[in-house]
Amino acid sequence: MAVSPLSHELSDLCLGKPALRSLSITSTIAEALEVLKTSDDNFVSIWNCDDDDCCSRCVGKVCIVDVICYLCKDENFVSPSIALKQPVSVLLPKIPGLIIHVEPSCSLLEAIDLILEGAQNLVVPIKTRVFNNKRSKQQQKPFCWLTQEDIIRFLLSFIGLFSPISSFSIDTLNIISPNTLTIEYHSPASAAIGAISRALVEQTSVAVVDSERTLIGEISPFTLACCDETVAAALKTLSSMDLMAYIDCGGLPEELVKVVSAKLKEKNMNGMLQHFTVSMSCGGLSSSSSSDEEYSSSSMAVQVSPFSRPGRISRSMSYSARMVRRSEAIVCHPKSSLVAVMIQAIAHRVNYVWVIEEDCSLVGIVTFSDMLKVVRESFETMA
Repeated sequence: MAVSPLSHELSDLCLGKPALRSLSITSTIAEALEVLKTSDDNFVSIWNCDDDDCCSRCVGKVCIVDVICYLCKDENFVSPSIALKQPVSVLLPKIPGLIIHVEPSCSLLEAIDLILEGAQNLVVPIKTRVFNNKRSKQQQKPFCWLTQEDIIRFLLSFIGLFSPISSFSIDTLNIISPNTLTIEYHSPASAAIGAISRALVEQTSVAVVDSERTLIGEISPFTLACCDETVAAALKTLSSMDLMAYIDCGGLPEELVKVVSAKLKEKNMNGMLQHFTVSMSCGGLSSSSSSDEEYSSSSMAVQVSPFSRPGRISRSMSYSARMVRRSEAIVCHPKSSLVAVMIQAIAHRVNYVWVIEEDCSLVGIVTFSDMLKVVRESFETMA
């Protein structure tokens, strides 16, 4: 008899999960930036620490994109060095319930309900041996967190139990959302800053379209999270089309570096110009001949980031074989089955898939949250 996913606790999903890399809420943005540049995770957890370790709580998470969007604010763009000295707490979204602490005994069903209520990360204590030494309390009580991706990946192990729903098209299941974040490719990239911030919170992306809503590509927070904070200069000075070129090249081609530098100088943005120039002189230039480092899969193009920054640790250098997604969007069609879209999203490490017609016109988006709603409803018949 098949084992029901309802019989599993979150401790089953935590097996092999690494301990969270944490940072105090009193840390500066610059300190968070250094942690992110040397981390194997796109996010670092932010903790409200207390003298009594039992009262320490994870209150949020930040990534490079939070820093990029923060630096793009006019008052911060003028003097990024001052902005980076601010406490990391200013980066945290003012939305309650994004991070929830749960016990390892929490059921899978309860976890899904928390995610559908708006939780993005479930913080779970890891059961470990406690040694009699002078290690910090945080090391003695490590935590991991579970995401929507972790839940979906686990549910795929039981996909046969969801038949025939799993074979239904996403159109039939009515889970295609027409509410998408979009920007036209010839528009200034700066016009997408607000949408990028929102996409980061909603764990989606910004679609780049033409005047007829043909999907051309995307500006993905996940992709930007693999870059560094100097992307802020590109966001504030380039068009959306040129920003996509930045993403595809894994860095600014030399001609775009000149454009960005000239526009920063023209706007008298000396603080960001200095920050940008120093970063580029440390090896941030990308040659147009980097195509030999790229390769494509059937439905998505990916590349090994060609960044090489002597004298400092870059985002790409913190990974031995990090695969960085390009601006090419991950797409499906309205008649694609639920299981096919789930596998597609998991395979490409995204929380969403764009839905397009045969002529590439944008229909909408399907997210992990939409998929979990269908799974949650099917659980009612299993209980």
